[in-house]
Amino acid sequence: MAEEICLFTKDTLIIKPPKRPPASLRMLVLIFAMVCGVYIFSVCLKQTNIHTNTKFLKVEVGNQRRCLDNSIDRSQIPYLHYPNPVSFNRDECVCNPVRLFAILSMQRSGSGWFETLLNSHTNVSSNGEIFSVKERRSNVSSIFSTLDTVYNLDLFTSASKNHCSAAVGFKWMLNQGLIEHHKEIAEYFNERGVSVIFLFRRNLLRRMVSVLANSYDRYAKLLNGTHKSHVHSHEEADTLSKYKPVINSTSLVMDLKLMEKMVLDALDYFSSTRHIVLYYEDLIKNPTKLREVQEFIGVPKMELTSRQVKIHKGSLSEHIKNWDDVNRILRGTSYEVFLHTDYTS
Repeated sequence: MAEEICLFTKDTLIIKPPKRPPASLRMLVLIFAMVCGVYIFSVCLKQTNIHTNTKFLKVEVGNQRRCLDNSIDRSQIPYLHYPNPVSFNRDECVCNPVRLFAILSMQRSGSGWFETLLNSHTNVSSNGEIFSVKERRSNVSSIFSTLDTVYNLDLFTSASKNHCSAAVGFKWMLNQGLIEHHKEIAEYFNERGVSVIFLFRRNLLRRMVSVLANSYDRYAKLLNGTHKSHVHSHEEADTLSKYKPVINSTSLVMDLKLMEKMVLDALDYFSSTRHIVLYYEDLIKNPTKLREVQEFIGVPKMELTSRQVKIHKGSLSEHIKNWDDVNRILRGTSYEVFLHTDYTS
């Protein structure tokens, strides 16, 4: 601002100081400067975050970047994995994507038979009931370590087709730490892109018969002194089916309710995962269900086969020693439907 000069006398020169701007104008300039500063800071922070996220994606993807095909449906990318096992080299299959799955089930619900069907597929490796080993489920850390080993293709079982597997998983019983640590496990499944296959029996009474008969044979060893949970001949199946368990009719309804609750809890706890719900009876009646399973785990559709033979066939009245008591207790309840034959195979 130009200074104003006034002459009062010949020898006197007075210089007036510049006029100060109004306080409101100074405040406006200050606010404008602060807004600009905040804006510049936010832009810089956003660019930093973008840079950080980009670096994270690069680290997460790692060697996958050179394997990804531009034609792949981008919605499927979270479920495609390119394991780098420490125990072997995938060689020419290094760029073959692998999908991860877990079969969540209960003992004597057809999971063993179902798993043999999956393993008859050229590109599927389902590694059995890996958490039957208690040390592997002693705490969350040991569970995660076991899962990492399986999904990195470093667990070797008779089902392993590790080099060129297109889908890798295992079966996990609800009473093997799964429900106890359901929150952490569900988070792991979602973070790793693990697809969940629920497999249950609709007829929980038939499951109870199978559980009791299998438990008896652990000690009786009816097949020439050998215990077998699954058989591959009709002769063996007939031998095992001759044992008729006695069911506790007093606690029967409560036992069925507890089994039912366990199933419902599992469906609820893992509802956030990518999942499919299967029932043993539906697989028996409708073999095309297996095509849906193959589509779900992203493998080419093939005819799946199993050598296992069903043990308890026909009416349940032929397999329960105290059938009259069981029939009387369940009549008129929501479980009466279990008394009837639910498949013919």
